[in-house]
Amino acid sequence: MRLDDRKKAIDLRKKGLAYSEIGQILNVGKSTLSYWLKNYPLSEDILRKKQSWIKRAENCRITKLKKREADLNKIYEDQVKRIFPLTSRELLIAGIFLYWGEGGKTDFTRISLTNTDLAMIKFFIYWATKCLKVSKTKLRIQLHLYSDMDTNKEVLYWSRELKIPIKQFNKPYIKESLQKRINHNSGVFGHGTCDVRIFKASISKEILMSMKAIADFFKRV
Repeated sequence: MRLDDRKKAIDLRKKGLAYSEIGQILNVGKSTLSYWLKNYPLSEDILRKKQSWIKRAENCRITKLKKREADLNKIYEDQVKRIFPLTSRELLIAGIFLYWGEGGKTDFTRISLTNTDLAMIKFFIYWATKCLKVSKTKLRIQLHLYSDMDTNKEVLYWSRELKIPIKQFNKPYIKESLQKRINHNSGVFGHGTCDVRIFKASISKEILMSMKAIADFFKRV
């Protein structure tokens, strides 16, 4: 499994092995190792014991990594200035497009969004309260967790992060499969899946018809 290989790669890196050595042992490509081990540079003590060509390669890798991070930070700052602040209309449209891609579309009595991404869930709640004028007290949350997860701990996590009291959480849905067999990429399924629900037919109809209006427009383009 990729998760097991990643853990082995980190262990080997901590022992001072270079990318080429780890790649040969685990049969993993350099690009994958670069992503897995970006936070595990070789210590100076280990580098001094390495052959000079390995040290040069490591220094080159670090230099490229710093340049790439600097480039990305500059692009990030430019995009923040470009995107924010959002007008009310822009926020409404952004939420409709998010819902078009990720939201529930089969029920005219409610709207709901299910995802593992905390930021996406927070945006959906912000959008619902600011644009749709839904009181946060009307939100209902159901978590989808795995059988080897600490249910109480995860409910507390989502309640704290979303600033929604536990009394608004339904009983979690527990999947019998194990999290460690699903978690191929660290953090993605770390706290399960969160399903936010708003039971109001009038809002559901407005959102669904907004999506239909957008779809009809682009069908004619």
